[in-house]
Amino acid sequence: MLFSGSVFKLTRDNNVLELCFDNQEGKVNVFNREALSEFGDVLTIIEKESDVAGLIMTSGKSVFVAGADITEFLGYFAAPDKVLHDMLDDVNAMFNRFEDLPFPTVAAINGEAQGGGFEICLASDFRVASPNARMGLPEVKLGIMPGWGGSVRLPRLIGVDNAVEWMCTGASKKAAAALKDGAIDAVVHDGNVRDAALAIIEQVRAGKMDSTHRRTVKTSPLGLSDLERTMAIESAKGVVGAKAGPHYPSPMTIINTIAKHATKSRNEALPIESASFVKLAKTDVAESLVGIFLNDQSLKRLARQQSSGALPIKQSAVLGAGIMGGGVAYQSASNGVPIIMKDIREDALTAGLEEAGKLLKKQMSRGKLKPEGMADVLNAIQPALSYGEFAHVDLVVEAVVENPKIKMSVLSEVEAQVSDDTIITTNTSTISVNLLAGALKRPENFCGMHFFNPVHRMPLVEVIRADTSSDQAIATTVAYAQSMRKTPIVVNDCPGFLVNRILFAYFGGFNKLVADGGNIIAIDKALEGFGWPMGPAYLLDVVGMDTGKHAAGVMAEGFPDRMASDAKTVIDALYDADRLGQKNGKGFYKYEPDRKGKPQKLPDPEADAVVASVQAAKQDIDAQDMVDRLMIPMCIESARCLEDNIVSSAAEVDMGLVYGVGFPPFRGGALHHVDKTGLAAFCERADQFAHLGALYHPTQKMRDMAASGDTFYDKSVDDAGASA
Repeated sequence: MLFSGSVFKLTRDNNVLELCFDNQEGKVNVFNREALSEFGDVLTIIEKESDVAGLIMTSGKSVFVAGADITEFLGYFAAPDKVLHDMLDDVNAMFNRFEDLPFPTVAAINGEAQGGGFEICLASDFRVASPNARMGLPEVKLGIMPGWGGSVRLPRLIGVDNAVEWMCTGASKKAAAALKDGAIDAVVHDGNVRDAALAIIEQVRAGKMDSTHRRTVKTSPLGLSDLERTMAIESAKGVVGAKAGPHYPSPMTIINTIAKHATKSRNEALPIESASFVKLAKTDVAESLVGIFLNDQSLKRLARQQSSGALPIKQSAVLGAGIMGGGVAYQSASNGVPIIMKDIREDALTAGLEEAGKLLKKQMSRGKLKPEGMADVLNAIQPALSYGEFAHVDLVVEAVVENPKIKMSVLSEVEAQVSDDTIITTNTSTISVNLLAGALKRPENFCGMHFFNPVHRMPLVEVIRADTSSDQAIATTVAYAQSMRKTPIVVNDCPGFLVNRILFAYFGGFNKLVADGGNIIAIDKALEGFGWPMGPAYLLDVVGMDTGKHAAGVMAEGFPDRMASDAKTVIDALYDADRLGQKNGKGFYKYEPDRKGKPQKLPDPEADAVVASVQAAKQDIDAQDMVDRLMIPMCIESARCLEDNIVSSAAEVDMGLVYGVGFPPFRGGALHHVDKTGLAAFCERADQFAHLGALYHPTQKMRDMAASGDTFYDKSVDDAGASA
């Protein structure tokens, strides 16, 4: 043993060195301060070794290296530019020393190699990976870019086009895809990457492989002519710029950085990368996206705690084969939990199975599923017109029409058909789970399980605790949501629960804005400019005006002081005119299928006339005023949910909005947005609209927090161990 630390071990077998990354204080390997310090120490020992044929880098964990410790990065992001520059220079100097060792190096990638963990692999001469290994440079998802040589080495290794796709999407690549792109040299099908790495060292010794050429390629300027380089960069800008949009600067920064250092050697290029990294790290976007990442990690830890004591789910069932029920069936079956899909109509069951088949065919067309996999999923969905097999069901999801009487009848009916231990859940978006629990003889086995549409795309599931729900019912439902690859958030019961309660405060602001003469198209444009994937009018068309009217009624009854309206709203008017949105081709807009059959949004004078019927005189309203008139109610209602203990943390509020309704991630969530604005400034702005009603009145606690300089998020970072 040449070196044994808390992170690295260095051994020598004859003339081959093995550097093993094996963090003794954590479950995964990450590059934190301690690891980087030890890496420098062990490099000094390696550089003094003589008569070395080669070095292999291995991992003592199932994960090769998960990346850099992002919680430590936050401290660097907040520090002066020079501190961050110095850290990047120090790491790059170490990676360069590793790359410049006087013998070949091979990274034996046995599992995940992400971010900084893959950048050290790129500094190796060769890379071999097990079939289940995944690798990538995901920094763009945090609003930053590779900072330890990734943007320099990867384009020189696999070409500009491929490197841009890797870095600007942040995608995690399977070993086979990485091999195809040229980012690794072999996929070791028996998984013995250590032996494969040793074999490469032997081949270099025998003159069958050339490590010197590999280094020369990575440390030299890009091997492209001026014309080729210009075409590659401009083509990448066109594709990436259209997708990234104006709110996410890191993808275009990555391309521009490659363009700047393409003609430089490695040592000249790395400072250019570092300068771009520092610039991105100082943006609000990076702060918000890192916050989203840490919040997601926090939710996962919380869900693991909340699922403790869960009953095993070997067989589930969904009641109702509509869009929602069919989506639940697909999601459950495709993740390994067989499900019975029951409906009272044969044609509904057929439609539900066809919907599942359509989703599976899309997976096949993208190469993510083989035909036998599609058959397995469809076979795991058992259509049923009766309760014949329900005695063996472990968990039921009721997803029938959003009507309390019908739901209570169905819930009572299914309870009589299942075992005493079966967990029964309701997929309601607005109806009180406490009310529905009254229909059951075993209410302790009951809770809400609110999926968002479309189920296969939306990551959030609200698990709603009724007053009578047992911890086991909640734990089992959380575990089932996790098994479906969803992010569960446990919420307490109230009208609209968490997400819809907050969303309909936003729609309440929209109703008032339209009534005051706001232009629909201008409002949608302003909110899309804020970062929403679609404006409020378009969103209501997607949700459906019937659903919107029903939910608005529930909110008005639950929170009459701020969500009830004395006058007819624009949602009421469109519903009365049978303009339901996309479901019948007409709402705020009219919809016609495009070439691919997707509904295309078009202006409609008939809709304009309906909107005008509930408006005062039309007026030009400043775009920022339009944004604030919708966002202020949303942010205040978010704070109310926290104060009312609907959830226990700002992270749960913000992630519910990001994952449930597409709140712009680069703004970090409603409460993070308020923190960035400053509570005092937020309350001052809200007071300018106080005449519009209680939706615009900050709570007393918000005012107290503003006076004392408090924030919704703790200003210190305590979620140690996250990596990217």
